[in-house]
Amino acid sequence: MAAIEIRRVTTRKELDAFIQLHYTLYEGNAYDAPNLYIDELQTLSREKNPAFDFCEAEYFLAYKEGRVAGRVAAIINRRYNEQWQRPCVRFGWLDLENDIEVMRALLGAVEQYGREKGMKEVIGPLGFTDMDPEGMLTYGFDQLGTMATIYNYPYYPELMAQMEGYDKDNDYVEYKLYVPKEGMPEKFSKIAQLVEKRYNLHCPKLRRSQVFGKEQYGQKVLDVVNRTFGHLYGYSVMSQKQIDEYVRQYFKFFSMDMLCVIEDWNTPGHDVIGVGITIPSLTRALQKCRGGRLLPFGWWHLLKALKFHKTDVVDLLLVGILPEYRAKGANALLFYHLIPVYQKYGFLWGETHVEMETNDKVQSQWQYLEHELHKRRRCYKKML
Repeated sequence: MAAIEIRRVTTRKELDAFIQLHYTLYEGNAYDAPNLYIDELQTLSREKNPAFDFCEAEYFLAYKEGRVAGRVAAIINRRYNEQWQRPCVRFGWLDLENDIEVMRALLGAVEQYGREKGMKEVIGPLGFTDMDPEGMLTYGFDQLGTMATIYNYPYYPELMAQMEGYDKDNDYVEYKLYVPKEGMPEKFSKIAQLVEKRYNLHCPKLRRSQVFGKEQYGQKVLDVVNRTFGHLYGYSVMSQKQIDEYVRQYFKFFSMDMLCVIEDWNTPGHDVIGVGITIPSLTRALQKCRGGRLLPFGWWHLLKALKFHKTDVVDLLLVGILPEYRAKGANALLFYHLIPVYQKYGFLWGETHVEMETNDKVQSQWQYLEHELHKRRRCYKKML
C-alpha cells in the first residue's frame, strides 16, 4: 500500500494544485457546479478575503505515488467560536480520490492543526463563513448542483462513515420548487394582498443605481441577511468589510427584477424587512468554463445565463424575513412578486438554498407550490 504524504500549501504553485484538484476529479461530471478559478483564488487568499480579519486557515494536499490525491482546508473562525462558545476547527474544500487512507490523512491533518491551536472539536464541511458552501451531499447525487452548494461523489459519505469518532452534527435539506405554468397559487395571492393592506408591507421595483448609490439597498439587503440568519448553525455575522466586498463583487450581476425586497412603509425610512436574492442557474454555464476559466469562451456561457436567462432553472440564493414579520405572511409577498418574473423568463423550477432539516418554518413556505425534497447534506463533528 502506497504511503500518503501530507504537505501544507505554502506556495502559489501549490495553491494552484489545491484549486485544480476539483476540476480534475469532476471533469465531465453532469451534476457538479465548478466554481470559477478566480473566485476560488480570491476566497482562499489571505490578502483578498475579508473573512481573514477574524479567521485563520491552513491548506493541505495529500500525495500518493507522486500525484495529488486529495485536499482539505483547516479553518478557525474566531468570531463564530466566540459567538457560540465552541472552540472548533472547521474542515472545508474537502476533495479526494476514493481512498480511506487519503481521507484519514487529510482529516488527521485538520485534527492536528486544531489541537495545535487549542481547539476542542472538528466540524464540517464548512467554509470561512455561511456565505461559503457547506455540508457534504448524502442524497441527491443525480440532481443538478448549484454554485452556492457542494457537490461530491457518493463515496465521500461512505468514507466518512468509516472515520472513527465522526458523527452527525447537523443535516440540511434542499427542495426543488416547480414554477406554476400560468397564474398565481391562490393562497399566495390572497395572503400577499392581505399583507399589503393590513400591514402596509410592499415590494418596490429597484433600480441598479439604488443598490450602489446613496440609498444603499445592497447594504440593507445584507443587513437583513445578518439579522435573519445570525442564530443559525454555522453562521457568523458578516463584517462591514465583508458586506462591502459582497455588494461590490456580486450585486452588479443580479437582475433587478429577480432581486426582491420587502419594505415596511409604517417606518419613517421604509425599513427593509425581507429579501429574496435569486438568479438564473449558472451550473451548466460553469460546466462549460474549462478549468474554471472565463477565457476563451467561458464568459459567453455565463453571460447567456445571467443576461439572457438561457436556463430552465432559477436558484434561490437567499430568502430571508426578519423574525418579527414571519408570522404576518411576508414570505408570500416575495413569491407573489417573483413568480410572474420566473414565468416571464420561462423557468421551469427553482432550487432552494440549504435549509436545516429541523427548520419547519422555512420549509412550510413551500406548501403552496408543487415541490419535492431532492437533496440532503450533512455536517460532521469529532471531539479532539
